[in-house]
Amino acid sequence: MQAPTASLPGIASTVVAAAPDADAARAPRGAPWRALAHPFVLLPAAFVLIVVICALGAPWIAPHDPFTPSLRHRLEAPGATFWFGTDDLGRDMLSRAIFGARTALQASLQSVGIGVLFGVSLGLLAGYAGGWCDRLAMRLADVMQSIPAVLLALALISVLGKGLTNAMLAVGLIFAVSFMRITRAVVLAERERLYVDAARVLGLRAGAIMFRQILPNIAGPLIVQASISLGTALLIEAMLSFLGVGADSTQISWGAMLETARQFQSEQPLLPLVPGLAITLTVLSFNLLGDALRDALLPRGTARRASSVQVPAVRAVHEETPLDPPLPDALLVVRGLSVRAGRPGAESELLSQVSLQLRRGEVLGLVGESGCGKSMTAAAILGLLPAGARIASGSVRLGGTELVGLGDEALRHVRGRRIGMVFQDPNAALSPVHTIGMQLRDAIRAHRRLSHAQAQARAVELLELVGVPDAARRMQDYPHQFSGGMAQRVVIACALACDPELLIADEPTTALDVTIQAQVLDLLAQLRERLGMSILLITHDLGVVADLCDRVAVMYAGQVVEEGPVQQVLSAPRHPYTALLLHAMPRGGAGGAALSTIAGRVPPAWAWPQGCRFHPRCPHATAACSVQPVALAQGVRCIRADERLEVLA
Repeated sequence: MQAPTASLPGIASTVVAAAPDADAARAPRGAPWRALAHPFVLLPAAFVLIVVICALGAPWIAPHDPFTPSLRHRLEAPGATFWFGTDDLGRDMLSRAIFGARTALQASLQSVGIGVLFGVSLGLLAGYAGGWCDRLAMRLADVMQSIPAVLLALALISVLGKGLTNAMLAVGLIFAVSFMRITRAVVLAERERLYVDAARVLGLRAGAIMFRQILPNIAGPLIVQASISLGTALLIEAMLSFLGVGADSTQISWGAMLETARQFQSEQPLLPLVPGLAITLTVLSFNLLGDALRDALLPRGTARRASSVQVPAVRAVHEETPLDPPLPDALLVVRGLSVRAGRPGAESELLSQVSLQLRRGEVLGLVGESGCGKSMTAAAILGLLPAGARIASGSVRLGGTELVGLGDEALRHVRGRRIGMVFQDPNAALSPVHTIGMQLRDAIRAHRRLSHAQAQARAVELLELVGVPDAARRMQDYPHQFSGGMAQRVVIACALACDPELLIADEPTTALDVTIQAQVLDLLAQLRERLGMSILLITHDLGVVADLCDRVAVMYAGQVVEEGPVQQVLSAPRHPYTALLLHAMPRGGAGGAALSTIAGRVPPAWAWPQGCRFHPRCPHATAACSVQPVALAQGVRCIRADERLEVLA
């Protein structure tokens, strides 16, 4: 971030040139105080503190009355009585400089406050909502920044009248554009964070997500911008007062003092020294503090670079998959779900005709290699598809409620209340700048009308339910104070905040060691029995599926290729992909034998093979496998399903 210059037309562009990295935008706890520990920062910090003290205690600190003229002492040089001399009316320059600090800080805080209030609010809304709201906000910003800053300020002052407040209102509107741009830039990156998805899954309102979740996490660059804008605002106020359109006669401004000094400089050459040094040193101190905060709050790291991949157009060819009748007591029924992403006319199909059913109280395992569409299926169920992706066809029914096509507000009442979600990375799913207790209370009060004390008691109860020791005390801890296993228990507690009917667990043990994995899986099993909820478990581990699940669905390349009861699928797999997954599992007693692998890799969504999507990797593929799409029939998607095929070692 560059320090603002004294050139007014460039003031509106004192914004971060490029959006800071999302990790950099998140301020480390205590970073502002660490910035003040640097020796180079102590001097400007001390000067700003002196200015603040002068502004607050001006009536008691000033040695003389700054408003009472004394023509007998007119234009005196600095001396024992008047340390900094007097002006053309014999008023003490030191006293006027001290009272001028009050006007300077008032002006700076007014303008920056207006800029933060309007700019950050609009930037949050534009960045989080996107679409037409974002485009409208940016066009408004373009129009505002196309108007010269001085011209805009003078125009508003001419309409509203002279005075410090009116002048700073104009300056605040100029700042609002800068704050809106920087806020929008960091929110665009931050809204893709996992903790934001977790907040949406918990059913928090959009306003709560923006102001209580995202805003504290992007405070770093906003604090830096505000600190530098304080100096810029002081400079603008001095400039406007110098022109006679800023502070009125009842207020003392360094800019007005400088204008008076200009007129009588030939009689008293030292007269401009006091207001000039006051303006210069104060603006410089604010800028140096802004630089220090930038270094403390925005650590230089490897910036993420967005890559653009040209995806060739793919013509989707669907097979007509016969849909099985709903299972008895089915809670979740997914039928013919297809998801596409990309530009119109050049879309790729991420999911193709996915159908799943989950009974009440049942655990369904969803397995397959990375890139097969497991997490995308969960996102489609929750209505949390990434930007650019859409549900092209299909149905998702939870109980008697159709979720496809529901608006955001209706989905908010489903997420958290009826569907909970456990993400694979607990540290990313929790906001790093909020306590565990606050995050649990927010999740509870998003759907229940409870007092703070009642929500607190419920949060402690949830932590005890998931096995967090000393739950009441740990409510005040932050996520980084929890181990991986304990953090995952907290995420599970958040997912259970409102007693959901369905819990989606997206690889909940991936980032944990073996011992903690077993504890988390045992906890899920206990919660299922105790609460009677259904669980959709997404995992790579067929051992976990065998131990915890009642039924299993195997996904490959955006399709379900086999599904059925766990014992049946794992003991007698009918699809070659399922058989190869089982064959690739590590086995005890194998000695030094090399682990079996599946040749090749999952193709990207824009390059799905014709016919059976697994046939390029299948050891049993024939020419017929690549001719036409294969339908899911009787729980398996393979034209050779009735043959007994041996897995090749």
